Amino acid sequence: MRVSKYIKKWFPVFALPTTLAFTLAFLVPFAMGIWLSFTKFRTVSDAQWVGLSNYTTAFTENNDFLHALWFSVRFTVVSVVTVNVLAFALAMILTKAIKATNLFRAVFFLPNLIGGIVLGYVWQLLINGILGKLFQQDLTYSSAYGFWGLVVVTNWQMIGYMMVIYIAGIQNIPGDVIEAADIDGAGFWRRLVQVTIPMVASSITICVFLTLTNSLKLFDQNLALTAGAPGHETEGLSLNIFRTFYNVRNHQGVAQAKAVVFFVIVAAIAFVQLRATRSKEEEG
Repeated sequence: MRVSKYIKKWFPVFALPTTLAFTLAFLVPFAMGIWLSFTKFRTVSDAQWVGLSNYTTAFTENNDFLHALWFSVRFTVVSVVTVNVLAFALAMILTKAIKATNLFRAVFFLPNLIGGIVLGYVWQLLINGILGKLFQQDLTYSSAYGFWGLVVVTNWQMIGYMMVIYIAGIQNIPGDVIEAADIDGAGFWRRLVQVTIPMVASSITICVFLTLTNSLKLFDQNLALTAGAPGHETEGLSLNIFRTFYNVRNHQGVAQAKAVVFFVIVAAIAFVQLRATRSKEEEG
């Protein structure tokens, strides 16, 4: 009781620095960003109110934003499926009694430690330098091959990280549950569907959320690997907003409006995904 009263008394004091930092570093800039999306500006000090004009321009000018949105959606769907399926498969393999398990885990996790820009340029050299010679073209500057090149890079970087989360979930499955399934004569696929997957539902929720948001927000790999070529065909939302902001023909208000729309889209999709997967966990 006395400890509880002590915590309640001093909690505001200890929470104040973090609250101030969060307010100044996130809430204030976020609010200013929303306000700036309704203005015409080059710098914050010369912002002029233009209402919904920036949002109208974002959706009507050259259809670049809508194309980037569709590209990001397609890329995200493919990446979420491939990353999680392959990461889960690796986790299942590396939780078996095989030699050098820890070494394999470290090797698969290592790409996650490499920066996206470096990763993009390295894979650009590999794809164009090796496969490009076979096809007699720079593959990353082709709309079809550029898309799949980004998928490969994203998988290579993220699979190891998701694999670690899945391994933690699989290792937390009680041994008696697995033994009971074996006694009942459950085969591999039945045990996988009826025991393993339901028991790691929380890990699936985390991994799907991370791959979903990271794929939608993809920027550095997109910039380094394809730069949106050819003709913005492989340009995601983040790269499109970046180009719009630094385009001398436009003021920055249009880019800011795109950023606000982008935030709403990512937040809405993430919220729906979390609600859906959480409900599946509760049902399980």
